[in-house]
Amino acid sequence: METSLLLLLAIAPAIFWLWYFYSRDRYEPEPLSWIVLIYVFGIVVTIPVAITQGIIGLFLPEIMIAVLVAPVFEETAKYLVVRRTVYETREFNEPVDGIVYAAAAGLGFATLENVIYVFSALESSLALALQTGVVRAFISVPGHVLFSVMWGYALGRARFMPPGQRPAIILGGLILAMAAHGLFNLLLYDALGFAVLILIVVPLLWLAVHRRINHALSESVFRPR
Repeated sequence: METSLLLLLAIAPAIFWLWYFYSRDRYEPEPLSWIVLIYVFGIVVTIPVAITQGIIGLFLPEIMIAVLVAPVFEETAKYLVVRRTVYETREFNEPVDGIVYAAAAGLGFATLENVIYVFSALESSLALALQTGVVRAFISVPGHVLFSVMWGYALGRARFMPPGQRPAIILGGLILAMAAHGLFNLLLYDALGFAVLILIVVPLLWLAVHRRINHALSESVFRPR
């Protein structure tokens, strides 16, 4: 019973946010088979990223891993999940698809990461495991989506632009995602930073994400005219 409750606590937030972002694509929703596949790939890619960061962590301070290394490796890994799979298919046929698939990859990553953190905390106490699950449900899990949407939006725009313009747009989205991810992790290190994160940074990120969703939807060829 205890294990089932914690597993549900670790997984449910990602499923909720996956539904939320999937439902934003209201003009021509993506096939659920692709959404599930990208979500699973997001889970799988978490493993090599965690191993790589663990090795680098033997040589660098924890804060450098959190603020510099993790954002680069994690956002790149999530991006490659989408870029090397559905991006080149006929299903990727409107700008908002970049956001939807980026969210699926980010939430797959967040799911396994959440399970690891919650059950690691259980080694100390059930109370700590529950606290970890609740805090991450409202902070870290949505965080992965907010970062992923930055490059997902860029990827969606780039798909429908001349090939020569695509690399700069995609790179800009990735750098923005990495910068937001690094700032997010940095602010988690003290109480004042956490307050700034909750009261200022996260609301601004959500505002930016919804503007990107609305802009991407406005460019959809499936939008009623």
